[in-house]
Amino acid sequence: MGSVVEEPIKKMRLISALRSELNELFIFELEDGNRVEAVFYRGDTLCVSTQVGCAIRCPFCLSGSNGLVRNLTSEEIYKQYDLLKDSFPIKRIAIAGIGEPLMNYQNVVESFWKFKKAGLKVSFYTTGFPYKYLKDLLRLPHNGLTVSIHSTKSDKRKILVPHGGDIDALIDTLREELASMSKAKKKKISLAYLLIKGVNDSYEDLDSFAKLVSELGVGATLLYYNTTGSFEPLSEKEYEEKFLFLKRYGIRVTLSTRFRKDPLGGCGTLIVNRN
Repeated sequence: MGSVVEEPIKKMRLISALRSELNELFIFELEDGNRVEAVFYRGDTLCVSTQVGCAIRCPFCLSGSNGLVRNLTSEEIYKQYDLLKDSFPIKRIAIAGIGEPLMNYQNVVESFWKFKKAGLKVSFYTTGFPYKYLKDLLRLPHNGLTVSIHSTKSDKRKILVPHGGDIDALIDTLREELASMSKAKKKKISLAYLLIKGVNDSYEDLDSFAKLVSELGVGATLLYYNTTGSFEPLSEKEYEEKFLFLKRYGIRVTLSTRFRKDPLGGCGTLIVNRN
């Protein structure tokens, strides 16, 4: 019987912490000198990164502005928690920081089981690409999985998620996998929709999204755009109107929390190698 080969522990250190009224952002330096970020929010949740950079390169997200540098090892993913656990009451892990989890799936899954062994609740945020790993991810004993859709229309999603695969293939994968899942499992799954003014915020766009959510029997997460690029955010009034429009379809809709909208550590604001 062969022995298990332990993954070599990479040197990693916490070099800085930035704090707002809501979030606390931590900068970690890796053995090769690259830096990634994690965020403590809601008083119990740590959002961790899975890659140095991101190959998806969504134009509304700073994390992939310079593409992908490399994957984090499972030890580097877990270490973000390990270096902070004695100082913060962390009960939940959101695998939602820098990087696309499915593009580093083996290391992400290994870190997932380490987090679970430590007694933590773990949730995922992903574009769903590559789809073959999404199938496996859906069936992990996670505490929440949010899949970024942002548009059901191929041309618009290609603008917003340029290297995240074909939206029709993603929808087909979700239909196939969710068909055999229980209602209890589906309640832990949500489709995310980031509203971008003049791009995907028409009622026609939202009608298509709401019908998909209803068909799949999952929840919807309506995200507010943190200004990180050249796009324009909706006003708070417009955002609320879109929320009420979706609610008319009888679907479960979650709004961006104040933690997600915070300029420090909010959605799309994490960057690689911050000075």
